[in-house]
Amino acid sequence: MLQELSIKNFAIIDRLDVAFKNGMTVLTGETGAGKSIIIDAVGLLAGGRGSANFVRTGTDKAIIQGSFIFPTGGTTYQVLDELGIDHDDGSVILQREIHQNGRNTCRVNGMLVNTNTLKRIGETAVDIHGQNEHQELMQPEKHLGMLDEFAGSPVAKLRQRYQAVYQQYTQLQATLENKRANEKEWAQHLDMLKFQVNEIESAQLQPGEEESLIAERERLDNFQKINDALQLVQITLTGEDTAPGANDQISGAMQAMQGIADFDSAFKQIASSLETAYYALSDAVGDVSSQLDLLEWDEGRLDEIERRLDVINQLKRKYGDSEAQVLKYFDKIAAELKQMQATDETADDLESQVATQRTTLLKLGEQLSKARKQSADKLEKAIHGELADLYMDKTVFAVHFTRSKTQPILSSGLDHVEFYLRTNPGEAMRPLAKIASGGELSRIMLALKTIFSESQGITSIIFDEVDTGVSGRVAQAIAEKISGIARASQVLCITHLPQVAAMADHHYFIAKEIKGNRTETQLTRLSEHDRISEIARMSAGTQVTKLAMEHANELLGLADEVKAKRSKKS
Repeated sequence: MLQELSIKNFAIIDRLDVAFKNGMTVLTGETGAGKSIIIDAVGLLAGGRGSANFVRTGTDKAIIQGSFIFPTGGTTYQVLDELGIDHDDGSVILQREIHQNGRNTCRVNGMLVNTNTLKRIGETAVDIHGQNEHQELMQPEKHLGMLDEFAGSPVAKLRQRYQAVYQQYTQLQATLENKRANEKEWAQHLDMLKFQVNEIESAQLQPGEEESLIAERERLDNFQKINDALQLVQITLTGEDTAPGANDQISGAMQAMQGIADFDSAFKQIASSLETAYYALSDAVGDVSSQLDLLEWDEGRLDEIERRLDVINQLKRKYGDSEAQVLKYFDKIAAELKQMQATDETADDLESQVATQRTTLLKLGEQLSKARKQSADKLEKAIHGELADLYMDKTVFAVHFTRSKTQPILSSGLDHVEFYLRTNPGEAMRPLAKIASGGELSRIMLALKTIFSESQGITSIIFDEVDTGVSGRVAQAIAEKISGIARASQVLCITHLPQVAAMADHHYFIAKEIKGNRTETQLTRLSEHDRISEIARMSAGTQVTKLAMEHANELLGLADEVKAKRSKKS
């Protein structure tokens, strides 16, 4: 659920901080007060498209932050685990900044992410439904996934098995078709792969080899300079027959100071420093001697290095900018060559393999289709029950299955699935996506949302004026349905209907104020007394009468009765 929302410099909102609770929350207010702006802000947190137009005039950027918490093992946490985003304390903080230049900055628990990642996380957390915003329910391509989600584990396991076989089938089929398409190109490509694999393999290239060879060549090219320097250092440190070296002189100085070290702490410190210098120089003498012993001029080795570097450079010119890239390319073409050679060896058997996989796939597809149709029957019955509660008992809901003659095998199965409706007896069944009536659409969407709210695992559902175009008993039915959805998921609802407002567990009032020639949006949580006045205003309009106040009290009383009855049933 969405626990806290913070909005700064967003449209006409200067600063707004609000804490939300579980259950059903309504937001009401005059038209243009900024109710939908708050929903827009939540939509941006869920990965919606951002624009510099959202940034409040005169400010550098808009900042939106939401704090969420989800049930243990929820889908959101699974997505966060896949993305490597920490959520040890169970809370998830989504943050988005939109700058005047249009740049977006998105963070999840402090970790920078792109908008696609934010959307992937956000769509598991928040589901926003507007009056004309169909989203998943109005997108036929999403209906199959929703049916599978409703069906649960049995269909999920069948689909997983089907897709594993489908992947093997498509790979085999692609290999066979590729070979059939052009035997000559196949043979030419095979020869090229053999040549490239042999060329790289015979070179026996090793990572870091070029760098090592260049360093060795540098030493050989500068042999005389290195030898002269080492000889000079050795003579300087060890001396010659006629004169002692620097190391011997330091040794004498060290012994002299050690003889007087006990007379003064300063002498002792000097003696210690000389001792350190003496042993350091002694180590240097040994190192120089070892390097001189190793130093050897080998003109043949220099030629050998040049030839080897030439081989490496040729490979790099052909296959990559570095040894690592050349070796990576080698792994790729070696695998491709192995596959092609295996295909050649089993060419006669390839058609048989494809046919066998196709038979297996069709069998699994039929099983999957059967399981889906069984779930579809259950879904249809559940939806009809919900629609009856919404005074649409004559409406028929159906899950429509079709198969393509041109593409009978799909990655998702054998069927195309789309939700169909008939709202009045005698009419033809029509695709849900083509239902035009706002009032009908509101109720159909609520019926579907009631069924799917638990199976989808989304903990925050937002309804943005989805109750437009209805009144009377239908309005009351919609109010009760939204309240029912709030038992499984947190619901935030913008409404103009007093019946819906009365059913809420929490009520916020949104208003515009002019401060310093600037328009600002203010959000206030209403007390029980203030709720009566606001619901009365929603019923009566600008002039709140005594009768309107009585009607508001009656609506709140009715809402309490509905909730009490529901609690007894559960």
